[in-house]
Amino acid sequence: QVQLRESGGGLVQPGGSLKLSCTASGRSTYRANSMGWYRQAVGKERELVADISSGGTPNYTASVKGRFTISRDNAENTVYLHMNSLKPEDTAVYYCTAEGRYYTDEDVPVVLRSWGQGTQVTVSS
Repeated sequence: QVQLRESGGGLVQPGGSLKLSCTASGRSTYRANSMGWYRQAVGKERELVADISSGGTPNYTASVKGRFTISRDNAENTVYLHMNSLKPEDTAVYYCTAEGRYYTDEDVPVVLRSWGQGTQVTVSS
């Protein structure tokens, strides 16, 4: 019902930067509440990187504070992750997630959490 489409991953050298983008689409009445990014490295569990409320309040995991910035465009249901000073340990598949609501044709509210398919970020020289 709601799809999240990520873009912006790739290969970057240590100390470099990348910008990830994620847009929710599929229902014209959909509005995202919280949006965020998780990541999963090989052999590790998925972990929260950062999330942001509909009012714009960000939250970061300790290892990325001061290096990553999360932002959003509510009108476009889009969330961004600006990643600076990247380290090899940032290498992972990054997943976009959003918790939001849309209304059915019968005007019934539906609340759901959606996930993107993931985008690979590799930090290596």
